[in-house]
Amino acid sequence: MQNHANFQMVLVMGAVGFADETFMLHTAQKGLKVCKLWTLNFYTLNYFRMKKYFLIFISIFFVISQSFSQKFVYVDTEYILSKLPEYSAAQQQLDNMSAQWQKDVEAKYAEIEKLTKTYQAEQILLTEEMRKKRETEITNKEKEARDFQKIKFGIEGELFKKRQELVRPVQDKVYDAIKELAKKDKFAIVFDKSGSLTMLFTDEKYDKSGAILKALGVKDEKSKKSSDKSDKSGKEK
Repeated sequence: MQNHANFQMVLVMGAVGFADETFMLHTAQKGLKVCKLWTLNFYTLNYFRMKKYFLIFISIFFVISQSFSQKFVYVDTEYILSKLPEYSAAQQQLDNMSAQWQKDVEAKYAEIEKLTKTYQAEQILLTEEMRKKRETEITNKEKEARDFQKIKFGIEGELFKKRQELVRPVQDKVYDAIKELAKKDKFAIVFDKSGSLTMLFTDEKYDKSGAILKALGVKDEKSKKSSDKSDKSGKEK
């Protein structure tokens, strides 16, 4: 009887142990499922949150780029200056002065060439003293021609100074007109198409050369287009 009772006790304890192990296994599996579900929800939430932030960033960037695109315009100062009568008059005066001075330079070098050829032809007949005198004369003439060329066409020469005197005021007037237009229409940057900046493509609707010419009181095709655009814009408003 004692043995039989002990055997039953062992069976009960074994059953309880098995039940505990089954419960623990079930609990562990359930916990694993919950953990997987929580991890999936975490990554899903993060994905949609990052996607939301990305879309917001793209929207803001698009709005900013659109607003800034309206603030970038360009002008063609070379074209503007060519349409100004005072610039054309100044340029003509400079061209005339340059042409005259260039003739003077060429005349001086022609004289030097003639003296040199004469000296070479008569050299054998001249005394030492006469040869030195002729050589000194040619050297002085060459120096005189170089100095004249430098004075007229040098970096700080007369042509440069005359250009500053005649052209600079006209350029300043154009610059002031560009600055006024930029302030009035609130342009952030105004590019110069004729400058050192390489512009591979330009849309004519951003060309404000006509508006500058109109502000300066000059009528031409571009200023007429600019005026037509302004009238059209005013009607749309």
